[in-house]
Amino acid sequence: MTIQENLFDVNCCRCPRLSAFLSEVRVSHPGYYAAPVPAFGDDSPGLLIVGLAPGMHGANSSGRPFTGDQSGEMLFQTLYKYGFSNAPESLSMDDGLALHNCRITNAVKCLPPQNRPTTAEVKQCGMFLAAELEALKKGSVVIALGSIAHAAVLRALGIKLAEHKFGHADEHQISDGLVMIDSYHCSRYNTQTRRLTEPMFQAVFARAKALMP
Repeated sequence: MTIQENLFDVNCCRCPRLSAFLSEVRVSHPGYYAAPVPAFGDDSPGLLIVGLAPGMHGANSSGRPFTGDQSGEMLFQTLYKYGFSNAPESLSMDDGLALHNCRITNAVKCLPPQNRPTTAEVKQCGMFLAAELEALKKGSVVIALGSIAHAAVLRALGIKLAEHKFGHADEHQISDGLVMIDSYHCSRYNTQTRRLTEPMFQAVFARAKALMP
């Protein structure tokens, strides 16, 4: 396969547990997308945002990352504030939303039970993330939303996890011309408990924009 072909496979069934779970979801929620969710945004971005996995009633329902549930509210408001989006919210696949110089993907492309992929599943999906990272232009910035996304990026690049510890707003030079910035995930739990506030999240994106050429 070429790099472009490796970016996504809607028919992927490499993880038996995830494939079986999606089959159950298609029965219980027949109107849901319920398939591997592709990345969304610019084909040649300067900023790649890596989340964890599709949410049950969000991306798994809508077919677009961070669309349809509360986890995307702060993300899209922030993207709009810093000029990465043409609108401050993401409602559905046909809402006209477009990203500028930015792309959103997930470490795991399929909905996992209880929103918790196994390490083996993250590794299986790593080939797609590796292709996405390889396709980035020099000088690009990666924002990892949460420790699992952080570790997934490192594994996809063949970097030992011990070399880069996760920490909110920490910066990591992960390859020649590629910087990763960590952020707590913009989940409902993190925002409601104030573990992640709007100023904290916005500061990560302000720094990413400053680093981009």
